[in-house]
Amino acid sequence: MIKATYLKHMGEDMDVADAARVSFAKKAEGYSDEGNHKLINFLAREGHIAPFGHCYLRFHIKAPIFVARQLVKHKFMRMSEVSRRYVKSDPEFYTPTVWRAAADDVKQGSVGEAKSQYFPTSYLAQTQDEATQRYRKMINQGICAEQARMILPVNVYTEWWWSGSLDAFADMCNLRCKPDTQYETRLVADEISAEVRKLFPVAWSALCG
Repeated sequence: MIKATYLKHMGEDMDVADAARVSFAKKAEGYSDEGNHKLINFLAREGHIAPFGHCYLRFHIKAPIFVARQLVKHKFMRMSEVSRRYVKSDPEFYTPTVWRAAADDVKQGSVGEAKSQYFPTSYLAQTQDEATQRYRKMINQGICAEQARMILPVNVYTEWWWSGSLDAFADMCNLRCKPDTQYETRLVADEISAEVRKLFPVAWSALCG
């Protein structure tokens, strides 16, 4: 199951206001909540992003490799991933509940449901079973894990810690939460967005609406 689990964070909404007001040697506590909220919204609206960078978050993500490789493209975020150079446990695979049809627009990977649903699932199951059996055999024959993993398909699950500043996660979510983005990456982004909104309600609303 694709999952984004909150681990920890540093900061709160008022830290964004404090980071902005430090230029004038002032603090958010000297202003009303309304005034600080207006400042946070002004910063986001005008593209003054630096004050948001003083708040950090960390998540534990579980997703198939093809999702991880899409998400890792985002800048200014740290990723520490489980490595199959060392881990030899049986792989776990992601299987979609719905197979999507190819879109005519090359920039849009998929659209709607494909006419064929049974056969792709059958093909995938066969591939996964064969890959798992051959992977076990290679490990049992003494092949190193870093090479044996080459036989595994990209729908095998991986896990990683993902850490970054509030504005970095906002950049990711503003792109990946859109309805026209890849469904599997959107699952991760939506879960992250929902959690961050609880922690930074004012700042997240200002950055992501």
